[in-house]
Amino acid sequence: MSDTQPTPAQTPAQPSRRALLGTGAAAAAGLAVGAADGSRAQAAPGRPGARGADPSTEGWPDGPGRPLRPQRADAELRALLREVDPRRIQATVERLAAFGTRHTLSSQTDPQRGIGAARDWIAEQMRGYAARSGGRMTVSVPSYVQQPASRIPTPTVISNVVARLEGSTDPGRVYVVSGHYDSRATDVMDFTSDAPGADDDASGVAVAMELARIMATRRPAATIVFAAVAGEEQGLYGAAFLARQLKEEGADVQAMFTDDIVGSSRADDGEVDATSVRLFVEGLPRTEDAQRRATRLSIGGENDSPTRQLGRFVTEVATREVTGMQVRLVHRLDRYLRGGDHRAFLDAGFPAARFTEPAEDFAHQHQDVRVVDGQQYGDLPRFCDWDYIAGVARVNAATLWSLAQAPGVPLDVTIDTTDLTNNTTLTWRAGTGEAAGYEVVWRPTAEPLWQHVVPVGDVSRTTLDLSKDNVVLGVRAVGPRGHRSPAVFPFPG
Repeated sequence: MSDTQPTPAQTPAQPSRRALLGTGAAAAAGLAVGAADGSRAQAAPGRPGARGADPSTEGWPDGPGRPLRPQRADAELRALLREVDPRRIQATVERLAAFGTRHTLSSQTDPQRGIGAARDWIAEQMRGYAARSGGRMTVSVPSYVQQPASRIPTPTVISNVVARLEGSTDPGRVYVVSGHYDSRATDVMDFTSDAPGADDDASGVAVAMELARIMATRRPAATIVFAAVAGEEQGLYGAAFLARQLKEEGADVQAMFTDDIVGSSRADDGEVDATSVRLFVEGLPRTEDAQRRATRLSIGGENDSPTRQLGRFVTEVATREVTGMQVRLVHRLDRYLRGGDHRAFLDAGFPAARFTEPAEDFAHQHQDVRVVDGQQYGDLPRFCDWDYIAGVARVNAATLWSLAQAPGVPLDVTIDTTDLTNNTTLTWRAGTGEAAGYEVVWRPTAEPLWQHVVPVGDVSRTTLDLSKDNVVLGVRAVGPRGHRSPAVFPFPG
């Protein structure tokens, strides 16, 4: 995780910190409530688990459809999740930490120490997974020479390790999961000192590698890319290279997730939260042109970017019942003073989000390995929680599998604003993949998550008895086996 974080100050215990996070994200935990007869549903103040009722939305407005329920995990997904192995994750993190340093400027040729040795080991493991795929998974190590730039003083080879599991029916649609395998010490330019980088970010690499291992023998409809990228601590160089490659090949990247600092369930005050993971989701798309952004703001769509829709999707498919974990949505790009590889994909125009542990201990990030006044500093494997990382891996697995098995998102979703009317008319085009039908989802404007769903069949136009002035709407595709795409927010047409 690239940043300019100084040595952390000692902070007093704040036992309410996780309580606040839980209260703020409680709406993601349960289900919407409302009419059960499928005719008209009343808006609810969040899903059960939220404390209290918001008087601005309680019982208003009513409208068509039924309460939205999380997507049901199919038998193949449940079998896949059972294969996530904390012991393998532990072995991966410990092996990566054992390379001493994985700094981007460290040795590329030493077989025992440095980023080159780590790169070669990751590639060897990935090729072992691919050997079981029947030719569906391929592994490459794309590289380029980064000329002197910020935090790169001399020409430096940047290499990613990329395992690509080709989609069986819709290979042009792509989903990416990554962790960064470079590491750092206190001085971001120090490429000789030990920098084990267990949490930041061997933990994220271990998630990507574990998913590659498990999914290598499966046949997802769309393509899934499992990547270990370099150069993150120096400036997101590897992720930007991967995003650029995908864009140049014309890949339809509909989601990217970086797992960065997902290794520890213990905060700096000692409190443990072993069942929560934060998901940072950007609001206004950074590549949207000025005219479209002005339209988005004028119709109240600032909370409905493609990345925000990804966040909602994750809460619907990676539920606690399915993964044992609670996804806590955070509506911002990243933490203060920090950055991550998802930004490089956002800059390329792809929807992207970041998974991170619920509360960080900065004594174990970006620190020289040392003991000061009896306190151990440094990003060592002993501070990781292997069962916790396995839980994060299950969240990623449920998300990626559900995305890859569903149809692609609908295209050109439009809301008719040509006349003054209390009805709402929506139109769209089919995306890629096989869609058996479509659903309209809606929620009161003050609610963060979709509340209601209206099945409309295999059509490309529908009119609802619902005023567009009072709600936010979206359209999503439904596959033959019930897998649903993320929703798409409509623009006026």
